[in-house]
Amino acid sequence: MPSNLVVRVKDSPARPDASAALRTALADVERELELPGSFPAEVQEAAERAAASPTLPSLDRTDVALLTIDPEGSMDLDQALHVERSGDGYVVHYAIADVAAFVRPGDPVDLEAHRRGETLYGAGSRIPLHPAALSEGAASLLPDQVRPALFWTLALDATGTPTSVTVERALVRSRERWSYDGAQTALDDGTAGEVLQLLREVGRLREQQEAARGGVSLPLPEQEVAVGDDGAFRLELRRQLPVEQWNAQVSLLTGMSAARLMIDGAVGLLRTLPPADPRDVARLHRVAQGLGIDWPEATPYDAFIRSLDTTVPAHQAMVVACTRLLRGSGYVSFDGAVPAAHEHAAIAAPYAHVTAPLRRLGDRYAGEVCVALCAGEPVPDWVRAALTDLPRTLEESGRRASGYERAVLDVIEAGLLTGRVGEVFEGVITSVHGDDARKGVVVLSEIGVEAPVSSDTDLPLGTAVRVRLAEADLTTRKVAFRHG
Repeated sequence: MPSNLVVRVKDSPARPDASAALRTALADVERELELPGSFPAEVQEAAERAAASPTLPSLDRTDVALLTIDPEGSMDLDQALHVERSGDGYVVHYAIADVAAFVRPGDPVDLEAHRRGETLYGAGSRIPLHPAALSEGAASLLPDQVRPALFWTLALDATGTPTSVTVERALVRSRERWSYDGAQTALDDGTAGEVLQLLREVGRLREQQEAARGGVSLPLPEQEVAVGDDGAFRLELRRQLPVEQWNAQVSLLTGMSAARLMIDGAVGLLRTLPPADPRDVARLHRVAQGLGIDWPEATPYDAFIRSLDTTVPAHQAMVVACTRLLRGSGYVSFDGAVPAAHEHAAIAAPYAHVTAPLRRLGDRYAGEVCVALCAGEPVPDWVRAALTDLPRTLEESGRRASGYERAVLDVIEAGLLTGRVGEVFEGVITSVHGDDARKGVVVLSEIGVEAPVSSDTDLPLGTAVRVRLAEADLTTRKVAFRHG
């Protein structure tokens, strides 16, 4: 899925110079990484033509009162949902934007999407996969607009376990548009309608299912960099709301169901992640000890991560350190035998990306496979022909996105620490270089910043330390600490 990390910049009217310096550094990142800019004219024109003439399905499901839940102000709405009771279980309807209704194989929009791979997220900005005419207009599931969609119907029993899954093309219409904050407020004050209330029930059941599987979702909070009236940067964290996590559980449920359809059909595109390296888990036990967080040996890492409260600075630092357990994600495609290594270790099940086609290229292809399999029809030739090269395309775009994210974090961290060279911070050594134990990485306990650290002697891995800030340069995006 697109990165869980969200970074925003909050300007100070009193110090526009400080805000401008931060934004200049962020713009420099985009230029240096040679990230895609505005769409070429022929792509924009093709998108506008496509927006005016989509291929519409005959099935009409505008009778289903769908709603969307997204960050405030979002326009690229990939998903809309409806939940209802069915006996002692539930039926979840999940509509996903039908990009293939607008984009034809080999057309300018398709070719540009293959070059981009996914939407890139910076600090309060993004570089979209598709032109706004589609992603924020004709293909987006905006309220009170009839849209073509891939319409998933997932029947669940009383425990939240799926008993049947289908997906078909249909016309849909979202009735309500909720922000995360608005939806959570309505649930908390008792004014939420039945769909939101049932989302809470299903979300909690799916969280229980996740825990039983041994799955884990890192609770990465939104980071807002606020520029104070003194020109100094401050990091403010916004913890994920419960409704965000319940909404994410429906997306995960759909992705797991899609993976099962494709495995049973012996054709498809899966998202994969290898199991955590036991050595990394052992190192993180030492990091937890250094941060003063109790992690009993008998507690598996997924249960430990669920116990963390990211509003606590030390716990936020621990979450940052735990991201190393989820490295090595990739894609695997198949048309015939299913590869042996096809599971996603963090989800603890096979999984596929299908719920964000406006923002991820691969979702369009995986969705097409699922629609064909459910209809008992052959997978389209254009989809089958692309499967071999898609993992490489998606992994390249993933590396670009990760590099962009890392560079944005470097800017944020340099901004936070500018003017504080020489100060001493509490932290924990979370890793050391294999070829030189005098170099490694420190996580600052107070603000969760992860940065390089060096010493004249071997660094004490997993140990609480005091480190001195040796360098913090917003222009070069360099931050470095010294120990000892």
